[in-house]
Amino acid sequence: MKIRQNLYIDREVSDALEALAAGPSANKSRLVNDALKAWLARRATLEVDDLLKPRLDRLSRELAGVRRDIDVLLESLSLFVRYQLLVTAPLPEADAAARAVGRDRFEAFVGQVGRQIATGKRTLAPAGSEGASS
Repeated sequence: MKIRQNLYIDREVSDALEALAAGPSANKSRLVNDALKAWLARRATLEVDDLLKPRLDRLSRELAGVRRDIDVLLESLSLFVRYQLLVTAPLPEADAAARAVGRDRFEAFVGQVGRQIATGKRTLAPAGSEGASS
């Protein structure tokens, strides 16, 4: 059902509407109806955007903090590995026992990392949180 409306619009808008409605299959009521429907839909979208913006801003800040923390950890790890490789002498090829001990230690290390990740325990807990293990 259509409802008749009497509206006042600016002369420029009226002239533009007349120009659009000059086509053979165009009609002013349909043009105004479609334009108003689109405007109302956009307005609802803007309201949703206004509601979500603070949450998205907070998530963006938190993500930036996580990225910074990851950068610090990766840089720390790479500096430690570089230092360790520079100061530790390589094992001689003939020292099979030392190489076996190294492999066993590495396997134990990888297993420990896996267990820590699986249980959610962290050696380095965030500042102020409880439950840091060593």
